[in-house]
This record gives sequence, structure tokens and C-alpha cells, in this order.
Amino acid sequence: MQQSFDPRNKDLIVNINGQLVHRDQAGISPFDSAVQGGDAVWEGLRVYQGRIFALFEHLQRLRESAMALAFSEIPDDAHIIDAIRATLQANNMHDGVHIRLTLTRGVKITSGMDPRLNQSGPTLIVLAEHKAPVYDKSGLALITSSVRRFPPDCLDPKIHHANLLQSILAKIEANHAGADDALMLDYQGFVAETNATHLFLVHQGQLFTPHTHACPEGITRMTVLDICARENIPFAVKNLSLTEFYRADEAFCTGTMGELAAIRSIDGRHIGSGRFVLTERLSELYQQRTSSTGVQVL
Repeated sequence: MQQSFDPRNKDLIVNINGQLVHRDQAGISPFDSAVQGGDAVWEGLRVYQGRIFALFEHLQRLRESAMALAFSEIPDDAHIIDAIRATLQANNMHDGVHIRLTLTRGVKITSGMDPRLNQSGPTLIVLAEHKAPVYDKSGLALITSSVRRFPPDCLDPKIHHANLLQSILAKIEANHAGADDALMLDYQGFVAETNATHLFLVHQGQLFTPHTHACPEGITRMTVLDICARENIPFAVKNLSLTEFYRADEAFCTGTMGELAAIRSIDGRHIGSGRFVLTERLSELYQQRTSSTGVQVL
């Protein structure tokens, strides 16, 4: 899976701390914490007909991640929503839009890792792009990466931080193997997630998903589990091994950028019969949710 350039994004307007600038003129200081050490938190948002799905859930995760990193200042929801609205209006965007929202610790007075060097407040970046869900609905091919997800005692994945080197290294392995993405294990060898999405499997009519001990608490994952509870679809959250995924009847991944996408193979093993019955049903139910709920920003 490789994303492609959308010509509609050629003249994007980017919002950096309230300043709306052309993508080619946009920039942040080399003293910004995101540049100095990946010291930032982020969220991916999707716009449906002028509404942002699960906006407050995403903003809560952003805020809690910044709190865990001891940011001295965190913009309130109203300030962030105003910045998002201004960015969408500047780009005349209304639907089929993905937003990358980044909050850095801000600009340092001199180079260094000490947060006490940050004395100018945070940097808020709103990057909105015309972007349809990025995964092929006909099914993805995954390989298992040699890169393991950190356990909470090394770097707690509940902090949705911008240091994505683990994911990038795993994605490099997937690219070299000709796969769409990489499946990643936790330190004990259980399945955690992919380099970019959460994972589910279907076995004998029941849905399973791994614990989030070694991966972020996914908003789309949470939505799927809520749909299952409301629709009386049996599900369980448990440690899952690779073998359980190999022998699954169906498997799929979830994420804001790609919504729900079926998995057709893992490590060269075909998953099930190639029919995605529950995956397609959940995809339809998810689309019903996104088409009828969300925070109106336009």
C-alpha cells in the first residue's frame, strides 16, 4: 500500500499556531521540540460532510498524551476546534478530508532535550488533506516485522507521541517484502497491531482483538467494539498469537486514515476462504456511524 499525491492538495493552506500559510512556505523552527526530539503528540481526524467523527475522543487522547509528557501548556478544545475550522475553510474543504493534528512542546531557547528550555508555549499544527481511506478494500497482505512494540515499562504506548521510528522501521521491512503493511508483536510475542492500525480476527463467528498493552488505545477500534456491543456481535479482548491470526476465518485492521480494511494474507498464509462476511458487515455499520454522527465544524 502506497499513498499517492492528490493534485487537489497542490496548494494546501497549513495552519501553524494560527498562521495560515501555503504548504510550500510552511515551516517550524529548527529549535522546535518536534524537530529536536520528536517531542510532540498527534491525532488523525477524518471529516465527513462537514463533521469530524469522534472529535472529542481524539482531543481527549491528545490532551492526555500531552499531560503524560508534562507539557506546561495545552490549548483547550475550543482553541483547537477554531484552528481546525479555519484550516478547512481556508482550503474550501468539506468532505473526504484527513487531518493530521500535531501539538509540539514548542520552541526551545537553545538546542537540548531539557523541557525547561521550552519557554514559548506549544506549537499547534493543523494539516488537512483531500484524502480518501488509504487501504485497498479487496484485502491487504501483511508480513510480521522483526521490530517489537515497546511494553509500558519502556515507553508507554498510551502516549500518542510523534516519535514513530518503530513504525517506520517496520514499514521499511514491509516495503522490502512487497507487503502492504507490517504486523508487529509485543515483547512477549503476542500480536500488538500493525505499523499503523489495530487488528481484529474472526474465528467461528466470534470477533477477537488484542489487548492494548503495547499499542495506543484506538478510536476506530473502540468504535468497532461499541458497534459489536450494540449489535450483539460476540467479541473478546485477549492476548492473541500469530497462529490464531493464521487460522482465522477473517481478519481486518482499523484506523482513522483507512477505516476498516480486510486482510487477505499474513506471512504468505491466506486468511480463511477469502470471504469477508463479518468484516463487510462491520464496515457498513461503521459507515452508518460516521455518516450520522460527529461534531459539526462547518
